[in-house]
Amino acid sequence: MRLSDVAAATGGRLIGADVLISGTTIDSRTISGGELFVPIVAARDGHDFVEAAVAAGAAAHLTADASVVHGDAVVVDDTERALTALGDWARDKLPDRVVGITGSVGKTSTKDLVAAALEGSRRVHVSYRSFNNELGVPLTLLGAPDDVDVVVVEMGARGAGHIAALCRVARPTIGVVTRVGAAHTELFGSIESVADAKAELIDALPVWGTAVLNVDDPAVAAMAARAAGDVVAYGMETGDVRAVDITLDDRLRPSFTVVSPWGDHHVRLGTAGLQNVSNALGALAVAGIMGVGIADAAAGLGTVEMSPWRMDVRRSRCGALVINDAYNANPMSVDAALRSLAAVTARRKVAVLGLMAELGDEHDRAHADMGELARSLGIEVISVDEPGYGGTAVTDIAGAAEALGELDADDAVLVKGSRVAGLERLADRLLAD
Repeated sequence: MRLSDVAAATGGRLIGADVLISGTTIDSRTISGGELFVPIVAARDGHDFVEAAVAAGAAAHLTADASVVHGDAVVVDDTERALTALGDWARDKLPDRVVGITGSVGKTSTKDLVAAALEGSRRVHVSYRSFNNELGVPLTLLGAPDDVDVVVVEMGARGAGHIAALCRVARPTIGVVTRVGAAHTELFGSIESVADAKAELIDALPVWGTAVLNVDDPAVAAMAARAAGDVVAYGMETGDVRAVDITLDDRLRPSFTVVSPWGDHHVRLGTAGLQNVSNALGALAVAGIMGVGIADAAAGLGTVEMSPWRMDVRRSRCGALVINDAYNANPMSVDAALRSLAAVTARRKVAVLGLMAELGDEHDRAHADMGELARSLGIEVISVDEPGYGGTAVTDIAGAAEALGELDADDAVLVKGSRVAGLERLADRLLAD
């Protein structure tokens, strides 16, 4: 797009030349040349980085402060609202096939799996990592190439109305809901409120759209009543798309046979964790809806590349199995990760667990429950700066490493916690040592 397009889409005022824009970013460190830099005012004021962005090669920038202009720019009232308007402009240029994905757990993994299932047959553009909010969704739309067939957009929510607002920009035609549970209940107040917020994606689908729902979760299955168009259900044992004959290899990678309206086929996932069978079924449902052959979709799932720190299973130099699932944590994802660890053949199984954040009144009970679950599965617990799990309590990464002691090929270690815990540093340390 040209800078005049930016001005027209945002209702802003162009200053300087009508230059060509090759991309959009809110992070001056990611500029490679030709981008539009959008300074966001948050904990830090992005306007402080405009000069650096232009020096790094940004073709132009937005600004809500007319005194901060470096080269070619568009002056707007509010840069975040302007970014939303640009996302809306970009959506007008895209095809009808936009897949929205939400849920309390499994959003990013399902997004990665959907992309893998489609990429062999369709030109796909997908949200980067967990770009799933009011900034990430417009950036995803703006980043789509001109010849794209399908855009896959992850959608998160921290309150009622958030997903509805994202849907007004992304305008999804297929909506996937993974699971609903006690994530961000500190912000939502109850699981029922979480479910209602996630259902905003289904409410937003057009009458010719399709809802893809995980019927293993009753709260998600109930969303079928809110769908204006078709519904495709998936589940581990029931639904239109389901799995039979599930097995795990020694790196926790599942194999199964998918049973679907488009045929049955053997699937061997290129990622670990029993929970990813469910996520893969959702991806296979999306592929089927889009006319991708079941064999082609299954082949894509075998070579999937997942976002970082999600069920990343590797052997350390000493041979110990290290499961890095440290990107985030809530009771559902911790439960799934513990059960995956329990399935490993190992003499010693240890879960290093950090805080599960934003649980509100559920905090104490949820941490205690996960600790009890681990012990019932024969798993030793090391809790990092969160004594609620029980087990061996330490305060930092160094303490966790010391509590683990010397590891060998008969040991398996799960590293899991909310983003604020930063436990991926422990996984890196274990793999390097």
